[in-house]
Amino acid sequence: MARPKNDNFLRALLREPVDFTPVWLMRQAGRYLPEYCETRRRAGSFLNLCKDPSLACEVTLQPLARYGLDAAILFSDILTVPDAMGLGLYFADGEGPKFERPLRDEWEIRDLQAPDPNVHLRYVMDAVAEIRRALADSVPLIGFSGSPFTLACYMVEGGGSEDFRTIKTMLFDRPDLLHRILEVTTTAVTDYLNAQIESGAQAVQIFDTWGGMLPAHAYREFSLAYMERIVADLIKRRDGERVPSIVFTKGGGQWLEAIAAIGCDAIGLDWTTDIGEARRRVGDKVALQGNMDPMALFASDEAVRKEARRILAGYGSGSGHVFNLGHGISQHTPPERVSALVDAVHQHRP
Repeated sequence: MARPKNDNFLRALLREPVDFTPVWLMRQAGRYLPEYCETRRRAGSFLNLCKDPSLACEVTLQPLARYGLDAAILFSDILTVPDAMGLGLYFADGEGPKFERPLRDEWEIRDLQAPDPNVHLRYVMDAVAEIRRALADSVPLIGFSGSPFTLACYMVEGGGSEDFRTIKTMLFDRPDLLHRILEVTTTAVTDYLNAQIESGAQAVQIFDTWGGMLPAHAYREFSLAYMERIVADLIKRRDGERVPSIVFTKGGGQWLEAIAAIGCDAIGLDWTTDIGEARRRVGDKVALQGNMDPMALFASDEAVRKEARRILAGYGSGSGHVFNLGHGISQHTPPERVSALVDAVHQHRP
């Protein structure tokens, strides 16, 4: 299967020459878009939207219809994996995701099993296949998963947390139990990402949203080591084309060299890391993705363009940079600011 007509995103991840710096945005299909809000209203709930392949396809394509983005990302949620493990995902109004059955008892942790993604997460694979057909090889499709540690945070806490006290207590008191959760979740994530690749995803990203709040020794033991195993077991080629992998640890700027050493093709940077300094530290080992502060999109068009140019200049010349935000786009972002950002990035020649 040939590469997409616009393959600058894939080329940048593989540090091949590009026509321009490619750009996509984490959470680019989301509540800042009126058309997304309308589709979500029709779906009845966020989970219904995730679990209906046609609606998931519809919202995946919405930002591409508005902006000249260089990649689509599957519309889904990182918590579909623990939901498929039987933890009972639900969304409480104004409170975010919750689990009916968080992992607290030792027997629950010992009994935890990795789901079959082609059975228990079939709706995700159907969405991937439908999105690929709809894209008609215009731009690449990104698949994704949460990292094992980030998923474990939600699975143990039962939802989001201010201090992650429950999982950190487990980490220090009963590391054997946390390792058991991470072992199973690593198998689940590896199977899930490979099933997405088999269904048509052309690159994959691991979102390690909470790894950056760990002490350095614990990050390497409880997060990075498991992501290294996933990257090693990912499908590297499909239909004759390389399938690149991106690892994004929010708050992980101090560990760039260690992340670059696990075998991924690119590192996602949050906005607290200087991209030029990051490039000097990792050299030509990996591409870099990022890393504009999402809050910059509340400033004027000219300020948005200026900040984009600053980051592009900071990276410097040559390929290996995928422009993105340092985290997901805010639901309150004015949609027209994204137009200013995408135009500014595309006018730059690396």
